[in-house]
Amino acid sequence: MVGFLVAEVLGGVLLSLVAAIKGVPNATATKQAGWATPPEWVVVSLLTGQWFAFLGAPYLATRLGPVRHKLGLTFKKVDLWGIAIGIVAQVGVLLMYLPFRAHLHNFDAPTQRLTGGSSGSGFLLIALLTVIGAPFVEEVFFRGLLLRGLTGFASSSFGPKRVWALAAAVVVDGLLFGLAHGEWVQLPGLAAFGIVLAYLTLRTGRLGMAIVAHCVFNGLAIASIATVGG
Repeated sequence: MVGFLVAEVLGGVLLSLVAAIKGVPNATATKQAGWATPPEWVVVSLLTGQWFAFLGAPYLATRLGPVRHKLGLTFKKVDLWGIAIGIVAQVGVLLMYLPFRAHLHNFDAPTQRLTGGSSGSGFLLIALLTVIGAPFVEEVFFRGLLLRGLTGFASSSFGPKRVWALAAAVVVDGLLFGLAHGEWVQLPGLAAFGIVLAYLTLRTGRLGMAIVAHCVFNGLAIASIATVGG
């Protein structure tokens, strides 16, 4: 929880630093961060600023030890199933919202906020950060650290209680993942996808498949915006 709060602060700090370098008043930069389509440098600053804490918290939590193994940061060929899972999850979320799309104002606003103000190399950079960087960092934090902590509590139970405790850990992890994005309209879909990612991590004992699924899920969202924009 502290790591998440620090991530929010660091995102703002990096935004202020970059704004100072560019000669943009801090108040202006903060205002631009709230735009429907912020400038590229604002998006990149906020994203990467948060990642320092999202990676730092797991690192410190494992006492500066071999983080890769403790957090399950390994990959195997079977993790390529994450490609299919990411596609199915994206389609599933679209179907979940299909009955309500006509009543939802600007449903794609979060993705457009990331990419709408960018083009050319700027769009490519943001796309790479969103499709590759964000899934890696978020899975290390939410599944590598948070889920591992939640399941640690569940492991103290026995029998049927342990099953329910693990199920609760998966659901709580997914809900926190959804809430962390701060998008209320997309919360049900993000939480559902977070639960899927938590289940994959719990079943495999690794982050590989969840990272691949997350990359594909984000990639499809970015591709849809790029296609519409083109």
